[in-house]
Amino acid sequence: MLLLNAADDPVIERILTPRIALTVAEHLAYTEGHDVLVIMSDMTSYAEAVREVSAARREIPARRGYPGYLYSDLATLYERCGRVKGHDGSVTIVPVLTMPAGDITHPVPDLTGYITEGQIVLAADIAARGIYPPVDVLSSLSRLMRSGAGKDRTREDHLDVAAQVLAAMARARQATELAELVGAAALSETDRSYIKYRTLVEEGLFNQGRDEIRSLDDTLGRAWTALAALPEQELTMVSTTFLDRYLPRGDEQA
Repeated sequence: MLLLNAADDPVIERILTPRIALTVAEHLAYTEGHDVLVIMSDMTSYAEAVREVSAARREIPARRGYPGYLYSDLATLYERCGRVKGHDGSVTIVPVLTMPAGDITHPVPDLTGYITEGQIVLAADIAARGIYPPVDVLSSLSRLMRSGAGKDRTREDHLDVAAQVLAAMARARQATELAELVGAAALSETDRSYIKYRTLVEEGLFNQGRDEIRSLDDTLGRAWTALAALPEQELTMVSTTFLDRYLPRGDEQA
């Protein structure tokens, strides 16, 4: 089902559209017993409609002209998800928004980040390198991952590997920026290994075809393959037990 508010429609309809959509979703979930996914796009356009109506009502503006109640207004939408005790079905909400000029501190993405249980940030520079989906993992987060991953849930090494991959990506970004200043030849062997690691992660782990189906074991295996490009003493966030069990060595990396 699609509920659409076009750019040339009255602005008040843009404020009503997500609420009508969520009411329909709640009926399908809690009356009909379905598991419903609601994708709301673009919430930046919605927030601009709220700002326009607020200005017409001559309300006192806050950051960048948005009303001070924007946080609570967005919360009334985002928090209409979950399950209701005694009813079958569920509502899952995925809000999609643009960051003006790529600014994650803009009021809309900033406030959204406080309300939702996680965020996936897409970056233009990653897309320019041909990586799909172009996820900026260092800006993305999940507040629920630790409750749903690890031993008896996904795989015993999942949380350690995820932490190590992110930490190494942060170091790889620093090494890449340093290489742009002084040249790759001036970097230490360790820094060059981090740049190689970043390429392996982006092309082997993050890059995924639109029709590609990848298992969790395959995904974690690709992460270990990328980590094998780093000196073993750099893998400080993974236990020695997991290193001995999962880290490819020698011919295993081929």
